[in-house]
Amino acid sequence: MRNLLFVFVLISPATLRGGERRCFVPDEAMQHLNKVVCISAHVYKVVELADGTRFLDVCSSEARDEDCRFSIVSRAEDRADVGDLSALRDKDIDIRGTVRPFGGRSEIELTHVRQLHGGPEKFRPSPALLAGFSAEHEKPGFNDKAASGVQHKGSFSTKKRR
Repeated sequence: MRNLLFVFVLISPATLRGGERRCFVPDEAMQHLNKVVCISAHVYKVVELADGTRFLDVCSSEARDEDCRFSIVSRAEDRADVGDLSALRDKDIDIRGTVRPFGGRSEIELTHVRQLHGGPEKFRPSPALLAGFSAEHEKPGFNDKAASGVQHKGSFSTKKRR
């Protein structure tokens, strides 16, 4: 009984919750390339390009451009899942996503509003896996002999050999 009490004392509430997830500042993003992390940043402005791509500017107007090494981008095709970003202007946010290299800097792509609440990015299937896929013709998107219905005649064949 005493040993059991000792074990409960050693297990902290953070351990039971899976540990606290730390959010990094934008300056630390380059150290986490190709990893899913949380970044805490202040959004100074929201910039929209002519093609509908939106950027959350996390660098103050006093910062030099070469000192701004992190950005948050949201593409036009994700607008319905991301929503209105103008409400984030002048706010502190936490965003979860994969930090990717982009032109000597790093970025997180905002694909779904749930990323602002600790949730995952929107799943995007690999275009290479979709090549040749046709649901209308019940054709798989890859060439797999096991899925073709052709039987492999190998050493474990049930037919007797002479």
